This record gives sequence, C-alpha cells and structure tokens, in this order.
Amino acid sequence: MSAFSRFTPLISALPSTVPFVGPEALERQRGLSVKARIGANENGFGPAPSVLAAMREQAGDIWMYNDPENFELKQALAAHLGVQAANIAVGEGIDSLLGLIARMVIEPGTPVVTSLGGYPTFNFHVAGFGGRLVTVPYVDDREDLDGLLQAVKRENAPLVYFANPDNPMGSWWEADKIVAFARALPENCLLILDEAYSETGPASSLPDILALIDLPNVLRTRTFSKAYGLAGARVGYVIGAPETVLTFDKIRNHFGMNRLATVAALAALKDRAYLAEVVGKIRAAREEIGTIARDNGLLPLASATNFVAIDCGRDGIYARAIVDGLIQHGVFIRMPGVAPLNRCIRVSVGPGQDLDLLAEALPKVLKAIG
Repeated sequence: MSAFSRFTPLISALPSTVPFVGPEALERQRGLSVKARIGANENGFGPAPSVLAAMREQAGDIWMYNDPENFELKQALAAHLGVQAANIAVGEGIDSLLGLIARMVIEPGTPVVTSLGGYPTFNFHVAGFGGRLVTVPYVDDREDLDGLLQAVKRENAPLVYFANPDNPMGSWWEADKIVAFARALPENCLLILDEAYSETGPASSLPDILALIDLPNVLRTRTFSKAYGLAGARVGYVIGAPETVLTFDKIRNHFGMNRLATVAALAALKDRAYLAEVVGKIRAAREEIGTIARDNGLLPLASATNFVAIDCGRDGIYARAIVDGLIQHGVFIRMPGVAPLNRCIRVSVGPGQDLDLLAEALPKVLKAIG
C-alpha cells in the first residue's frame, strides 16, 4: 500500500525519529534487563511519600478531565515563586512547552540559535516547524554566552535557547551573567531560559525570579521531572511577562494536563522538607559518581544537575564503547552526541544499589575495551 500523499512538504521531508533512545527500547532491541536506570536524568529517589499518598487518595477522580485553566496549580506556583498567576503557563513537561514556543516563533527558514550539542529535543521541535538551526560550540564545557549573543545579532534570530544549569554537561553560569545576557539580547529575540535543574544547582546560579520578569522576550522553563521526582507525570511550567505567557492560550492543548499529575505537583510543592532531603541525596550521589569515576581513572566534571558528565579522556568512539559495554551489564547511561562533548559519558543520580552496580561493572567494561 502506498503512503498517504498529502502530507505537507515539510513533514514529508522530515525523518521519523525519537531524540532519545530509552532504556525500554534497549531492553527490546538487545533482549536484556536494565538493572540500573541512571541515564535519563530522572530522579531515582522518587517523589515524596506525601505525593504518592495524594495521588492514591484522588485516583478515583481520574474519570474527570483536569481543569483546562490549570487554575489551582498556577496559583500555587505563583505563591511559591512570589509572582502573579498571570506570569505562569502550565504544560505537559518542558518538552511540550518547547514545542509550543517553537510554534509561536518559527516559520520555515527561521534562524534559531542554540548550542552545538545542547538539548536534542529542542532541536527536534525546531526542525518540526522548519526552522534553521544556528549552533554555537561550547567553550570549556559551558555554553558560550558571548557566542550565542553574537549569533543572534548576526542572524537576526527571533529565538535563542540556553539551559542553566546545562544538559548535557552539568555546567552552569552565575546569575549575574545570565541576567546580563538576557538584557543584552535584541528586544525582538525571544530567550528560552531552560531551568529544568534549577533546584539542584548552587543558589548563585539562579537569577532572582523578579530579575527578568519585566522582559517580554524571556521565558523561563521549569519542571517537576527532576528534583521533585515526577518525570513520568509530565508537569512543566513557564515563567514570563503576562503578555507573553498569555500567548500559550492560543495554541496549547487545554485538556493536555493529567489530573493526577496535577495532584502530584500540588502535593510536591507543599512538601518542602522532602525537597530539601532529596536535593541532599542528589548532591551525595553526585559525589559518589565522582568517586567511582576517579577510582577508574576517569575525570568527573563539576555538576549543578542531577547527573555527572565524566570525561573519558579519549574520543567519542571510546565513550560509546563504555556506554555499550555498561548496558550489557544492565547499567543504562548516556553520552553527549556531538564532539568534543562526546568524549564524555553521563551518569544520572540514583539510589545506592544502582551506583553499586555501576561501580561493579565499570572496571570490567574498561578492561574489556582496553
């Protein structure tokens, strides 16, 4: 049977792809079981017991749609952050929100600035709307703020993406540098400031919530997937000027939010003690990952996220061999996809038993590949 013939030329030209190969796919492809899931930047410590209790208590209401205005969650987030509800838009994780922002700005051929080796899902959305990626290499394993600004001005780009703390390297910039970067951008360039890892980095890396709220060309994206341990629930949100945030109501899926995911997010915001506890566990796990790396002659990079990038000291072929070798032992990790970042592997935090499996398997893999 022939394929449907009236897809748009753009859709017909795009490859069918998934930006990330998940551990489930690896299990299916290789006929093995993942024993240590420490590659997807999830929070293996999980959500607070109070969050799980709230979800169980309200599971019977799942027959109802979620409030299409996300009123209660927006109010709770506004109170938590010290802004107004009009400054908040809610969506099905940052990935979904990135797609909406791309749709707002990008037409076929639109130049979009990002870092070479930065978050692949953003690139996926840019391609999906026909944008033209303009990439700026990392400098010293950090996104190059000066280079991004120069590229925006050179290309007259209406959209630039910058993550702080950064994925995939775990590096970060201090808040004053980020504010200066945002204010130096042309007014007709929209900045996506991806702060998915805002809770796990140093406080000095996070601009005050009011420092950028007056700029209509800045959208800060945050999530419940990382520190709050709710990656599977898909809850993200945007912070910005009201007139910009209101634009989401033109194109968002109004019934896209999961009712129990909203319950979970509301409960998570209330349990500040657990958040502090789990952030402490994340920091301790980062230290343990660093120790495992050093014990095997590898170099862990400083990280402000819930993962650690580890410099393997050689090239991407060698790093890929480590990733492939570890999965044979049931240990799932990932690596950056672009040189020279791909000299690294990336290990997410997780409970002690997962890191024990890493510590056991890594020397065997390194010995085997030589």
